Amino acid sequence: MTKPPIIGISACLQDGLRTPEHIVRVQYVDAVTKGMGAVPVILPAIGAAQDIPSVLGLIDGLLLTGSPSNVEPGHYGARARPGTKHDPARDETTLPLVQAALARGVPVLALCRGHQELNVALGGSLHQHVDELPGRFDHRPPAEGDIDTRYAQRHWVDLVPGGLLHRINGGPRAFVNSLHGQAIDRLADGLAIEAAHEDGTIEAVRWTGGPGFALGIQWHPERHIGFDPFSAAIFTEFAKIVKNSI
Repeated sequence: MTKPPIIGISACLQDGLRTPEHIVRVQYVDAVTKGMGAVPVILPAIGAAQDIPSVLGLIDGLLLTGSPSNVEPGHYGARARPGTKHDPARDETTLPLVQAALARGVPVLALCRGHQELNVALGGSLHQHVDELPGRFDHRPPAEGDIDTRYAQRHWVDLVPGGLLHRINGGPRAFVNSLHGQAIDRLADGLAIEAAHEDGTIEAVRWTGGPGFALGIQWHPERHIGFDPFSAAIFTEFAKIVKNSI
């Protein structure tokens, strides 16, 4: 009997009721178990204490999750803006892990913050406040409403013809639940654009700079795998890529 693949899921280090806690939202775990038929392994945000070779020897694929926090701007040569939440322990865990995963051939699916981490890990930079840029759409979620309202599909993205997401979707556009205050500024060398908003915001990227596989998506397909065919297809495709890499 063929064993299901093992997918490492990045965790955040957040303040708990009494002590800090390593946090992974249930939707990411469900996306791995239900959307991929794989086994989830949560990777705590432990920074330099992480044994990267051992981690990559354990997992068959890596899922970088979204988060309320943002990548610290020092990683791409900028200063932090006031009022921005960071998670340095996560940065110190995921940024070197991305580089090592690509070098070893462990496939990576990077969502929301993970999409931004992927770009920074490979040498790119971020806009810290997309809503302040001239001509840009405000990509942040509504300030009020329940969780379903905040994660509702909000705008269209254009999928690059001939790209992976275009093939998965079967068409040139997709209606997505993109909600973010930051976005890619300088695209890292080796990343190709897979999708963009009409205002020019990069919404998805794919690694083309060498061996290995990585797909970065700014929106949240993990939230809609139960009813949106495109969201479900993203995880089905990632499962195929992981299995083919084992």
